[in-house]
Amino acid sequence: MTSIRVIPASRPLEGTIRCPRDKSLSHRAAMIGALCNGTTRIEGFSFCQDCLSTLRCLERFGVHFEKNEHAEKLVIKSPGLHHLSEPDDILDAGNSGTSIRMLSGIACGVEGISVFTGDESIRKRPMKRIIIPLRKSGAFIAGRGGDRFPPLIVQGKSVLFPLQYALEVPSAQVKSALLFAALSAKSTSRIEEPIASRDHTERMLRYFGVSLSRREDTIYVEPPAELSPRELVLPGDPSSAAFLLCAALLVPGSEVTVTDICLNSTRTGFLRVLRSMGAQITEHPTVTTQEGGEESGSIRAVASRLHSTSFGGEIIPSLVDEIPILAVTATQAEGRTVITGAEELRLKESDRLHAVADGLNKMGAAVEETPDGLIIDGPTPLRGARLQSHGDHRIAMSFLVASLVAKGETEIEGIDCIGISYPSFFKDMETLGMRRLKE
Repeated sequence: MTSIRVIPASRPLEGTIRCPRDKSLSHRAAMIGALCNGTTRIEGFSFCQDCLSTLRCLERFGVHFEKNEHAEKLVIKSPGLHHLSEPDDILDAGNSGTSIRMLSGIACGVEGISVFTGDESIRKRPMKRIIIPLRKSGAFIAGRGGDRFPPLIVQGKSVLFPLQYALEVPSAQVKSALLFAALSAKSTSRIEEPIASRDHTERMLRYFGVSLSRREDTIYVEPPAELSPRELVLPGDPSSAAFLLCAALLVPGSEVTVTDICLNSTRTGFLRVLRSMGAQITEHPTVTTQEGGEESGSIRAVASRLHSTSFGGEIIPSLVDEIPILAVTATQAEGRTVITGAEELRLKESDRLHAVADGLNKMGAAVEETPDGLIIDGPTPLRGARLQSHGDHRIAMSFLVASLVAKGETEIEGIDCIGISYPSFFKDMETLGMRRLKE
């Protein structure tokens, strides 16, 4: 794996960056396009490693893709929902939990056997949370270690039982797996979601003509005869933008604008937290309802004097991916920041609570790890250190931002993983004024 040495910022970060395309939306657009009978065209597709894993898996079901990575365009040609083929080989999800969980829901409605696996990290990710509810569809699904882990085997059926299930954890991946299985059911499915998670799948399915409604905490899905293809334009990824915006808040004198970001409220909880810390952040919506039902716009961040905050509970699903970079930001805020209800981070690409606490403490921060969160006292001066990414893209990028306000050089090992979600991260940071990295 590649390691880098990061030089602390010697001048403000300034400029405007067009946000990388949204990974979550790209996964869903590829999957829903694959369920359409005909040709679906997508602009603004993310060709990061995770989304490429989704495309490779869908090809095994008989879906064809025309990729133009430079123009961020994807053309999908598919026989549609009821005519996908039994895969002729194992489906490798790579490092993508989104791919393996959500595609399992699709596989339940495909006649035949589908076998899913992934890299070492994926083979340690919990899968019982999708296996138990998907079994209620009438498909057979099982996993290694008593249904706890991949590899997974799915024996699908062309017509499934309608689902009636209450989600036990607020997870958009689990919810989406059930929504996809519900498309092959013989009648209406009902999925209860007591704590709302990101709702991209629901919005996009409606855009493609699926009769899907929500009444209080329950989502109702009417299985369609077929899905008709449409054109789709995807906005940028707020989770990627968070690293640029937090870097601007921390490096003195900085002012950074990130354009064309998805402003869906189920994805922007981190902005609410940053504002509660005194951050100078302004949103400028440009599209109220974009294709697919998503709002988009730009966000401007100005270096700010920050104070502590506390957050947990129902806001966590809207910022779960941003907690590592919020923890970095909290090390430079006045007072004690307390994060609770984030135990789900222990089940990501790494144990993110442990990884971020261990790395920041090596840099001189005051971070206490708790069973479900972090306690961070600040501000603390950071110093350069030798850090591990743990193969986790969000940990690697968070440590790089921390390195910009540390004294001395920081070496981060295993930065290859950043390409999983943000291939142009180093280029964009250097465009804003970060000093060139030493390989």
